[in-house]
Amino acid sequence: MNFTNDPLIATQKTHVQALAGLSEKAFSSFEKLVELNMAASRALLGESLAHLQTLGDIKDVQALLAFQSGLLQPLSDKAASYSRHLLDIVSGSRADFSEVFESTRAQSQKSVTALLENSLKNAPAGSEAAVAVIKSAIDAGATAVESAQKSAKQALEAVESNMTSLTSASPKAE
Repeated sequence: MNFTNDPLIATQKTHVQALAGLSEKAFSSFEKLVELNMAASRALLGESLAHLQTLGDIKDVQALLAFQSGLLQPLSDKAASYSRHLLDIVSGSRADFSEVFESTRAQSQKSVTALLENSLKNAPAGSEAAVAVIKSAIDAGATAVESAQKSAKQALEAVESNMTSLTSASPKAE
């Protein structure tokens, strides 16, 4: 049997490179999330201090009720804006990760299939049935992975669509 592990080594190198790329993308997304939260916190702190000053100037109940009612709509708008920004970060990350996973999976599948095909070429005589079973199992596994990947992608797209609908509808609701 003529066996070399060069395809496996090449696949491992590809996986390491993909992991490095994903790590960079994950840190970039985390950095964007931290920036979003810092900006939201800074705005909230500034607005809270302004509201406290305004509360100190209120002299009667009607002014207090007017002040309170004026707080609700901007709060709703800010929550919707925050949700949209968060959704943008998550969607971008998902797209980056999906792209890397799909290309890595396809390359890995090709490498493993080529390795098995090469190994099965040297199978002893009379083992054709076993070789056929192995090839069938490989094909079934690849089909199952593709099906699961398509289902997961559809589910993520549905969630993103629902989130987009919710965030775009939020400012309209009163």
